[in-house]
Amino acid sequence: MKKHFKFFLIATVFALLLSCAHERNVEITVMHTSDIHGTFFPYDFVNGKSMNRSLSHVYSAIRQERMSNKNLILLDNGDILQGQPAAYYYNFIDTASVHLAARIINFMKYDAAGVGNHDIETGHAVYDKVFAEYSCPVLAANAVRKSDGKPYFKPYTIIKRDGIKIAVLGMITPGIPKWLPNSIWEGIEFRDMVETAEYWIRKIRSRENPHLILGLFHSGYDYEREGEDINTHSNENASLLVAQKVPGFDAVFIGHDHDRFCSKICNVAGDSVLIIDPQNEGKLVSKVQISIKVKGNKTIEKTVTGNLLETGGFEPDSSFIAEFQSDFDAVKQFVSHPVGRFTKSISTRSSFFGASEFIDLIHRIQLDITKADISFTAPLSFDAEILEGNVYVSDMFKLYRYENLLYTMQLTGREVKDFLEYSYSLWTNRMQTSADDILLFRETGNNRNGLLENPYYNFDAAAGIIYTVDVTKPAGEKITIKSMYSGDSFDFEKTYNVAINSYRGNGGGGHLTEGAKIAKSELSSRIVFSTSKDLRYFLMQWIERQKQVDPALLYGDDEWKFIPENLVKTAIERNYKLLFDNRK
Repeated sequence: MKKHFKFFLIATVFALLLSCAHERNVEITVMHTSDIHGTFFPYDFVNGKSMNRSLSHVYSAIRQERMSNKNLILLDNGDILQGQPAAYYYNFIDTASVHLAARIINFMKYDAAGVGNHDIETGHAVYDKVFAEYSCPVLAANAVRKSDGKPYFKPYTIIKRDGIKIAVLGMITPGIPKWLPNSIWEGIEFRDMVETAEYWIRKIRSRENPHLILGLFHSGYDYEREGEDINTHSNENASLLVAQKVPGFDAVFIGHDHDRFCSKICNVAGDSVLIIDPQNEGKLVSKVQISIKVKGNKTIEKTVTGNLLETGGFEPDSSFIAEFQSDFDAVKQFVSHPVGRFTKSISTRSSFFGASEFIDLIHRIQLDITKADISFTAPLSFDAEILEGNVYVSDMFKLYRYENLLYTMQLTGREVKDFLEYSYSLWTNRMQTSADDILLFRETGNNRNGLLENPYYNFDAAAGIIYTVDVTKPAGEKITIKSMYSGDSFDFEKTYNVAINSYRGNGGGGHLTEGAKIAKSELSSRIVFSTSKDLRYFLMQWIERQKQVDPALLYGDDEWKFIPENLVKTAIERNYKLLFDNRK
């Protein structure tokens, strides 16, 4: 009897101890980068100067965290393959090597990576190769093959830390068909993020039964941006909508909008969800700390907190710099190659207030390449300058920032006029007195905060026609086209060949769809020519052939201008100072 009692006592104590052992706390840290845009090194290859931000700074922060935290997870959120020349060089120049981005992702030991729209912009040949070189999974559940509806990339991945099972669901902004030509994403369909999340959350829960679910979304949080709203299907910036409408996420890591954001929201089930966005170019890194209590495989409770670390407080990691020194040297040599000479300096600053030599150089090259009647282009950098004298490959990234193709499209005279009306409605205020602003600024309460209401890269001006913009008139009534540059009359009923970049030609910015009222489905039929390589390549080739370029206004001071001149003169001076006086 005593023997049985002793056995019973031991068994009971053991069971109690076992029960207690099964209830435990686990601390997990998730760190996250997004929109690196080729900023691998603490050096700006475009402007030839050091930078206090880069993945080498991020890696210092990561290494420090790993020293005290064995349960660290590292995520990247895409848009890594476009921007600084370090990305461009391995996209299109040295295509035989394992891509620098892939080697860095592997060196830093990322656990998963998302896909961004600017990654897709590089074309199948680039992103298919690069993502295959990643040692971690590449995620985008809503990018599916048209042939069978299955994800083109991996939809989600499972990461385990200290017995905790974490699911990471990736998605990409579905706005890509609005901006990029079909050839670049041929065979892929980009689906609505909310609908995709609803489907995959159910799948993940039933298949995996994870302790935590994280979203990795290359999509911003402001779903009302650029005229979209809560009901817009395939909303470009749907991260907040997903977090609100689809229960199950513990934290959502976002990007795409280059914004700084860290906040909790309440979803439809009444649960809080952390949303975090680390801006761009490695300026910030997300740090989310998760404390989870489990008993056996059951979650008892969990807390999620987050903050954004400024990476400028860290030194570039010496092991990173040493590992990729030869790559740095190769890119620096590439951008230092001379292309030609300019007889004067040009700047984008003047392009906000009238015809400019910077924009007219792009017009001139676009018209020469396409032999079109009319050219459209916008300043793609807010404040870029190319100095008189020798011009280098690095300057081509100032002249043209993105890897757009060049199209020739057929538009009627009426569509050309409506295109311009739309552009200047984004660009200009309606003035009544000289005290009014000429530019359309964003309002904060009753105080203008000095920021433009709309993205400057949507401020398209035209060449090939002579026209005025009357800023006293309402939107839709500002443009008067006087004639073609040749002196021929401008005909609203005639069809013109128009040089335009592929972003705009595919509907980006809404100039063709909202402005000219051309159906999205009709745009491809209007394209009669497309370059095979990005426009920057052809700009470079054109300058090399010329050897010396004299930047000048194509048609003199009257090619296009704001009127009434006596009204706009002081407004231009005042708004110029507002935009640029505080910039170095």
